[in-house]
Amino acid sequence: MRAVIQRVKSASIVIDNRTYSQINQGVLVFLGIQKNDRTIYADYLAKKISALRIFSDENNKMNLSVKDIKGEIMVVSQFTLCTDAKKSGNRPSFFLAETPEKSIILYEEFLDFCKKYYAKDKVKQGVFAAIMEITLVNDGPVTIILERNDDK
Repeated sequence: MRAVIQRVKSASIVIDNRTYSQINQGVLVFLGIQKNDRTIYADYLAKKISALRIFSDENNKMNLSVKDIKGEIMVVSQFTLCTDAKKSGNRPSFFLAETPEKSIILYEEFLDFCKKYYAKDKVKQGVFAAIMEITLVNDGPVTIILERNDDK
């Protein structure tokens, strides 16, 4: 399971020309679910993201978490994070991505864990497998990549 976390001043999701979801200051999480990912990975990443100290304190040091600043979390499922770019061609392969039927279960579990470790009303989401337009104002920029699998 891979997560790309971006510290944002704001973010929004538009589906079919309508704003579906939006957040103010917080983190935008792009979540890639790979074959053989398990519930414990979703739990681990949600807990880690909610406590990740990537926001500045009064001394401009990254010492505060999204919980500390009472920010928001937006989660977007993104199977393209599960590419294998090691082969010699230029077209990405997505064979590492889990099937949609299994991915949606882990995606929803990840959302539940985010709500458990933070606050239900502070966690927003996209629509699984939808075509989404995502707008964000990156803060920093600060981008963190986390991964959890049997190797890590």
